[in-house]
Amino acid sequence: MAGAKGHGGAGFGEHLAATGRSIVADARHALADPALGDAARVHELRKAFKRWRAWLRLLSGPIGAPAEEMRLAARTLMRSLSGARDAQGALDAIDDLAHGDTGLSARSLATIRARLVALRDAAESASLTPQTRAAIAGHLDEADRALDAWPIADIGFATVADALTATFRRARQLAPKDWQAVEPVQLHALRRRVVEHRHQMELIEPLWPRVTKAWAEEAQRLRNRLGACQDLSVLTAFVAPHQPLAAWRVRLTPPIAARRKAHLKSAARLAGRLFAEKPKAFRARIGALWSARKRGKATKKKAA
Repeated sequence: MAGAKGHGGAGFGEHLAATGRSIVADARHALADPALGDAARVHELRKAFKRWRAWLRLLSGPIGAPAEEMRLAARTLMRSLSGARDAQGALDAIDDLAHGDTGLSARSLATIRARLVALRDAAESASLTPQTRAAIAGHLDEADRALDAWPIADIGFATVADALTATFRRARQLAPKDWQAVEPVQLHALRRRVVEHRHQMELIEPLWPRVTKAWAEEAQRLRNRLGACQDLSVLTAFVAPHQPLAAWRVRLTPPIAARRKAHLKSAARLAGRLFAEKPKAFRARIGALWSARKRGKATKKKAA
């Protein structure tokens, strides 16, 4: 399969391969940077691996099982670092609630934050072990070998557009009809698909900066709202009986519910815009953008 011409005059597949190498390099930097503490290292690794998994999802069609197996292995690695995520999510939820009236004193909020920080730091120290670091480094070595071996440069834009559309379809199908009655597990699944969709759109942003950047930013706004709902769900678990923040359960439950309602209202509006068109229309639009780009480059070449 011949690579379609694209970014920077090179084949689109070459742009795709260069992006993959950049993501792996970012992950290596996060793993090895001596300036990063455990909290920052885990955060940067999780960010890089989210992009890596979204990139691998695009290759699950043209590359097949090897790309899918590597994506699943990356997911497993990041799950080993997820212990600290719950405490961080609860911290983010407390900061979110602090923008409104929680009914708690500044001293109580400081005590809650201190407990969550201690839980997060302990979880990070327990998860980022030498064995985990070695496993991540090994995965990145395997990724470099795959980038050398896989025929990524031969992948045309149409193949990638089909994969982009598949991710768009999966996310769109998860958008609830009744946002206020939706269960946290469905919101979490939708958030994962929206994050994947955003990262995939960022991969093609250099091709049409204004169009795809605006799209990715809209997806990020939706991801932020869904992430805030997830953080509030985590905080709800922390205030359950016999949990670390149980003493504040009565005080925190009402503002958690009110804040979640507000985030869901905004998420419904954002999702309505992001998923307004059907997958076929989405596929036709990015295909038209690609065709217009090719025509423009051909016209410039002819004029030169």
